[in-house]
Amino acid sequence: MKIVLSWLNEYIDLNDISDEKIAQELTMAGLEVEGITDYRQVYNNFITAEVVEKEKHPNADKLSLCKVSTGNEVLQIVCGAPNVAAGQKVALACEGARIPDSDFVIKSTKLRGQLSQGMICSEAELGISNDHSGILVLPENTIPGLPLAEAIGYNDVVFEIGITPNRPDALSHIGVARDLSALLNRPLRKKEPVISRDSEKIGDKVAIEIEDLENCPRYSAVVVKDVKIGESPDWMKSRLKMAGMRPINNIVDITNYIMLELGQPLHAFDLDNLSGSKIVVKRSKNGSKFTTLDSVERELRDSVLMICDGEKEVAIAGIMGGENSEVHENTRNILIESAYFNPTSVRRSARYLGLSTEASYRFERGTNYEGTMTAALRAAELMVQFAGGIVLMGELDVVSDKLITKTVDLRYARVEKILGYHVPDDFVLSILQNLEFRVVGGDSEKLTVEIPGFRPDVEREIDLIEEIARINGYDNIPPVERVTSPLESSIDYMETLNSLRAKMIGFGFNEIMNNSLQPFETAKATGEPVVLMNPLNAEMSVLRTSLIQGGLDTVRHNINNGEKDLMLFETGHVINKVGESLTSFENISEQSAISIILTGRASQKTWSSEERFFDIHDLKGYLNSLLETYLNTNKLSYVYNTEEQGIYEYSADIFAGEEKLGTYGKVTDAFAAKYDIKQVVFCAELFVNCIQRNSDKLRKYVPLLKYPKIVRDMALIFDSNIKYGDIAAFIRKNSSSLLKSVDLFDKYENDKVLGEGKVSLAFTLEFFDKERTLTEEEVEKEFSGLINKITKQFNAVLRGN
Repeated sequence: MKIVLSWLNEYIDLNDISDEKIAQELTMAGLEVEGITDYRQVYNNFITAEVVEKEKHPNADKLSLCKVSTGNEVLQIVCGAPNVAAGQKVALACEGARIPDSDFVIKSTKLRGQLSQGMICSEAELGISNDHSGILVLPENTIPGLPLAEAIGYNDVVFEIGITPNRPDALSHIGVARDLSALLNRPLRKKEPVISRDSEKIGDKVAIEIEDLENCPRYSAVVVKDVKIGESPDWMKSRLKMAGMRPINNIVDITNYIMLELGQPLHAFDLDNLSGSKIVVKRSKNGSKFTTLDSVERELRDSVLMICDGEKEVAIAGIMGGENSEVHENTRNILIESAYFNPTSVRRSARYLGLSTEASYRFERGTNYEGTMTAALRAAELMVQFAGGIVLMGELDVVSDKLITKTVDLRYARVEKILGYHVPDDFVLSILQNLEFRVVGGDSEKLTVEIPGFRPDVEREIDLIEEIARINGYDNIPPVERVTSPLESSIDYMETLNSLRAKMIGFGFNEIMNNSLQPFETAKATGEPVVLMNPLNAEMSVLRTSLIQGGLDTVRHNINNGEKDLMLFETGHVINKVGESLTSFENISEQSAISIILTGRASQKTWSSEERFFDIHDLKGYLNSLLETYLNTNKLSYVYNTEEQGIYEYSADIFAGEEKLGTYGKVTDAFAAKYDIKQVVFCAELFVNCIQRNSDKLRKYVPLLKYPKIVRDMALIFDSNIKYGDIAAFIRKNSSSLLKSVDLFDKYENDKVLGEGKVSLAFTLEFFDKERTLTEEEVEKEFSGLINKITKQFNAVLRGN
């Protein structure tokens, strides 16, 4: 964004502040000044001059030999421009002048045998525009010998500012002036339009109808009649050029001028070309054609918002007008459009059409919905002054009730806690008021602040605190002389994650990486997905709820390319929605996870071994080997799910105490089929955060057991709906301290042998005491007692009886 210093001075007094000081203040406040152009220095040794004589160069057909008066002397200049003529006032680069944006320095030299003591310049050579068709001809009343910067209205300084996407308010001179007002604690001067009105009412000439209030929540219009199309005043053209825009005519220039001044894009319609004396804002139809001002016919779709009259489309809302309603030399009556369009709608339309304009650049980021009428009236005021127009009585202004002013409470204590230092309460208030935030209430503890329409980036208390920090100055943050840190262990998630990756690679697994965005139905299979507000497409509409789906997609890709035996793992974040709706970050759960996938053959057939396919025991073995690096695996518990749950045909949940570490199991054939996978797939997903929270911080030596263990096996027949986890928990609860472990080692189902709806589960029980040798009698007593309790509790039958 190019900001002209004299333009800024109309809004805030900067006469006693150096250009470097202004640049420093803006940069430190987040508006980085990338360059400063002082045209008085750029055009040093450039002056105005008069061509007093022109004759043909004796040694070249396309060159002219000119006598040029500087007011003090007459110089001889060799010129190649076709439009040079005697009597013209021109821009002369004298000896020692440096051509802008180049290293070329003018010096006296001979061209084809004739002395040339300077150069008569074109607009391209002066850096004013790209026009190099001929020399720049100045007005006839120009006095020779004046500094060129003064003569062409470039006696000014331009700041090139890099505007971040969250600061659309700074895409205007008043926006930058507002920041300087707060930074320098100087008053901001406002311009209130002063307009005399005609007796004719605007409502008798035109009507406004909004069919899509969601994408056009506000539409303001003013009508100016009897304008005369012509050139803009020189000062306006100079400012537009310095700001990077090309002057066209007084009406179009005024709309561009207001956009650069206030940040509000405007459009001027030829009112007499609007059929039905009305403006209708509605969506286009699929496949319809529209020719824009650049004479390009574009195909539209139904998501593109259009400005229409009573019969036809006349502009693409927020992007570009149409040829059928443009202002031309015979235009007499103007309708000034000043609207607020939904940023998302403009951004999508601009991207679809491949059309980016100064207007769409601002609308995409968010304009000031409160300032549409002010901008229209300011433009009307200038059209009265410089186009001889007359403003009709009244204005048209359609406003949606969905445009609600946001209110935020700012706590003084919170400001100090976040920034780490105290900012006086009165200074906090002063900063907000200078930035034109409306303080509508407050007490000794907080302020209630209304957010103005030109600051769409400010939504929460933390945003206001950021404003205070940047205006107070980041260089004013007091230095910290000493930092203390408690000598206690901390959790380093990246260290654990990198360690897990190294372990998996050591086991022989290949690491994969997939997109964290997925289709809704895909993510829904493993959780409650968080939907993106503006997804690129339906395939990337939500955040992933699990790493498994991406892994299965990789399995499919490998199988399709002939790789069927796979050992894969992936690390990344999984995100789920908590609760019914998303109202805050508390409704989002984010966890760091690692997924493991096994499919195909564990070993191939060789002369010394048989072919073997991966099974669930392989997966559990890798999990145990992985987890024992961080946890005491003897303290882990497993809840087995023999029935289908989610994407698993059968599975087990791993717990450390009450906290779930993850799940592993066999993927159902139906879910695998969605990825065109026809072979068995085993997978696991562990939560890295949970592993870290339960990891053993101190390694302890455990001596070998001095006394023998006594092992007992039992197999019982249960109803098939009874889960292993419930049985194991019952055994542990109803046994003495002598029972140290319970493991399931066999599961058998056969309706003919066991009966319909029955399942046989076989358990291994280990008994021992660290201080003595157990007797067979006491173990047998406890073992028998457990069998009796189990048979009564679960209506089970001991096999073999």
